[in-house]
Amino acid sequence: MQQVDAIDRVIKNAISVMESSKYQIFEICESARAERDTLNKELQQVMEEAGSAIDQVDKLELAYKKSRIRLTEVSRDFRRFKEEDIKIAYDAATQLQLQLTVFREKEAHLRQRRDDLQKRIKNVDKQIERAEMIVSQVGVVLEYLSGDLNQVTRILESAKNRQMIGLKITLAQEEERKRIAREIHDGLAQTMANVVLRAEISERMLAKGQQEAVKDELIELKGQVRSGLEEVRKIIFNLRPMTLDDLGLVPTLRRFVQDFEERTKIHASIELIGREMRLPSGMEVAVFRLVQETFSNVLKHANASYISLELTFQAQMVKIAVKDNGVGFDVGMIEAKIAKGSHFGLMGMRERVELLEGRMDIESSPNAGSKISMLIPIGSEQRRNITDGQND
Repeated sequence: MQQVDAIDRVIKNAISVMESSKYQIFEICESARAERDTLNKELQQVMEEAGSAIDQVDKLELAYKKSRIRLTEVSRDFRRFKEEDIKIAYDAATQLQLQLTVFREKEAHLRQRRDDLQKRIKNVDKQIERAEMIVSQVGVVLEYLSGDLNQVTRILESAKNRQMIGLKITLAQEEERKRIAREIHDGLAQTMANVVLRAEISERMLAKGQQEAVKDELIELKGQVRSGLEEVRKIIFNLRPMTLDDLGLVPTLRRFVQDFEERTKIHASIELIGREMRLPSGMEVAVFRLVQETFSNVLKHANASYISLELTFQAQMVKIAVKDNGVGFDVGMIEAKIAKGSHFGLMGMRERVELLEGRMDIESSPNAGSKISMLIPIGSEQRRNITDGQND
């Protein structure tokens, strides 16, 4: 009974500290959102000022051209115009040239200010994303700790408890929804809004005959549209690679490995052993996500220059082996952390493999790279030769 009371006191103290920390993180998140709103308003104002400066530059350029023509006329015709007329025309041209220089510098300054604000907004968005992730994780822990003490004790005694797994799956789904919504709102939506503003500016410059300025603006506009398109493709691919349904697991993994190498500049390869087979849709998605998570862990932690994927199809199982030449780690220490539930990445992967009734093995040592092997059984009713699948 004393042990239960002691655990109860520890949990209550932990809840108090975590609730206080959660509110502090929430306040930081709200402050960052307010800063982002302020920066967005400032960016909107700068964009409007830039448009006004461009219009003013157009007007001054036109006026300066006319003044130069006037100066040329009075300078050539000494019979009609006096020296005073020439002086007036010269002063007018000089004054317009000075104003034009000032407004061109103002336009350049506003463009620079616009780019700086866009960079600051992206940095603030990253801070908000990290804060939201921490708040979400703290909330899940509080849900565990705030429950019935006996239930918490049972959860602590069994890391394989189905309730824990279900809650982790729910959390992962919610995190994925939040991530996708944030990517669309803070990435693609911002890009599209900026594209509209720049298109309006380009339209006004085009009406004024500023072909070179329009060309420069359109180059930047094209770059932003390409960036937005890449974001859309990334979101679609992360939701569910369409090639999984159309072509199957192996072509999807080949494309993933190729994209990974192009994106990260880490040399990556894939090797297929055995005869390729189509698996049930759910199992193919599970295998793809496991490979995706393993590559992501290597990118984040291994500091590797090479990573390889070996996919083996056997009669009764599929074997996934991911090897890298990174910094490696102490397997015993990592296994202890997984057992305690503190290494969430590898623990989640192992749980997903076990849900498929498979096994995950880790081989590594410091400064000697690492290898993660996953064996996933497939029953005879699940196997389907790829040639048979093409005939269906």
